[in-house]
Amino acid sequence: MLAPAARELRCDVAVIGGGVGGCAAALALARHGLRVVMTEETHWIGGQLTSQAVPPDEHPWIESFGATRSYRAYRQGVRDYYRAHYPLTAEARAAAYFNPGSGRVSRLTHEPRVSLAVLEQMLAPYESGGGLTVLRRAKPVAADVERDRVRSVSVRSLESGGIAVIHASYFLDATEQGDLLPLAKAEFVTGFESRKDTGEPHAPETAQPSNIQSFTYCFAMDYRKGENHVIDKPEEYAFWRDYVPELRPPWSGKLLDWSTTHPITLKPRFTGFDPECDVKGTEGGWWLYRRIACGRNFKGASDICLVNWPQNDYWLGNLHGVSEAEAGRNDRRAKQLSLSLLYWMQTEAGWPGLRLRRDVVGTQDGLAKYPYIRESRRIQAEFTVLEQHVATDARKKETAEVFDDSVGVGSYRIDLHPSSGGDNYIDVSSLPFQIPLGALIPKRMDNLIPAAKNLGVTHITNGCYRLHPVEWNIGESAGLLAAEALRVKESPRAIRNQTKRLRKFQTRIQADGVEIAWPKLTPR
Repeated sequence: MLAPAARELRCDVAVIGGGVGGCAAALALARHGLRVVMTEETHWIGGQLTSQAVPPDEHPWIESFGATRSYRAYRQGVRDYYRAHYPLTAEARAAAYFNPGSGRVSRLTHEPRVSLAVLEQMLAPYESGGGLTVLRRAKPVAADVERDRVRSVSVRSLESGGIAVIHASYFLDATEQGDLLPLAKAEFVTGFESRKDTGEPHAPETAQPSNIQSFTYCFAMDYRKGENHVIDKPEEYAFWRDYVPELRPPWSGKLLDWSTTHPITLKPRFTGFDPECDVKGTEGGWWLYRRIACGRNFKGASDICLVNWPQNDYWLGNLHGVSEAEAGRNDRRAKQLSLSLLYWMQTEAGWPGLRLRRDVVGTQDGLAKYPYIRESRRIQAEFTVLEQHVATDARKKETAEVFDDSVGVGSYRIDLHPSSGGDNYIDVSSLPFQIPLGALIPKRMDNLIPAAKNLGVTHITNGCYRLHPVEWNIGESAGLLAAEALRVKESPRAIRNQTKRLRKFQTRIQADGVEIAWPKLTPR
């Protein structure tokens, strides 16, 4: 809640959005002694890691390299938190690379509350020292812009309705959907760009600005054998039970089924499901995919499974680029889909002992506080990363494009989920890539910097620049860019365009623990 005395706030840098990129940006700015205000729409900072309940999707080398020092500190903080506060078995406690959930999708599948605790610990010294102010449950509603500069951003408390006006020298948009861009009248794009504009092999012939990746309401569940935890029948259950996706190429059949479309081959793929897999010795299927607590790792505990599967991706409408009423309808329908999936598993699939874990996500309905957002509005940038720069087949080279202005690295497949325009998966191999500084600089605005998934990428390359360690690196480098601009009294654009300034900035961020180049690696 915003206090009445907080009507006018002044700082060096305002970070609008407290997700993965926002937290990384705030940390970078605060450790350089700048006064920072960070806003967050939900009660929980951390975005994908917490309020969206998605354990980190990471590349195979994450334990050794390919991430910033502060991201590695966050990861170590997660493991240390479990060792300090959870009743681990001796074997789990001794594991150098302890994975709490032993999930297949990540080397660090874990509960969102643990990420929340670690991120709050990392920010705590700066909050208590007065350098960082965090406004929770605060949503940006207006921006005061003069020519090419943002002068202030107004945020509304979602609890009291009060307005706070934040004045700053620089504004970082770290919102989940690039919400500050239209408020500041910054140039941006949404959805698919055309092949004519980008030359990308997987782009359509004409632009499709409303064709945006699906979003998902994640939820957690455990299994209590012999008990009945069937939820009330969701209002839209009949629709979702019978729903057959109309996608190009076609889906495998009904959405609520253990058979789904393989994201790479686009052929039907059956994946089993067995919450008793550790007892029976079966493969487990979807139960193990994003398991965030493995009972074997804890004394007297059971498994907890995080459901972020193809079966609860919502692609029948968007959350941005539509009216507030339509966005609200799509949000409600996405929630109905996730609850219908659970009800289907409990009833027709024959697992009544599946128990919705409301406590894990901290909500009454048992769904994550915020939908998992895969695609944001994106700035029209000084430089835009294209499929030809990073995709294995499009490159036909051993490495991704080498960017002279690199300010970070990342690696993930180009993984696009079904989209609101009716496209099925686009999932192709990509090469370990760099984050060019030009992608963090809007074409026109002077003091607005993207700090999340809203950088200069396309619909296609968003598919590999959208995951946790990359978003952290984007946010951290955006924060360090604002700090450098204030220090040398030059614009971000000038820092990029002056070779000496650029090299000094790259040297500084490397000293801060930001990797800007990859060793020679095998393509994913």
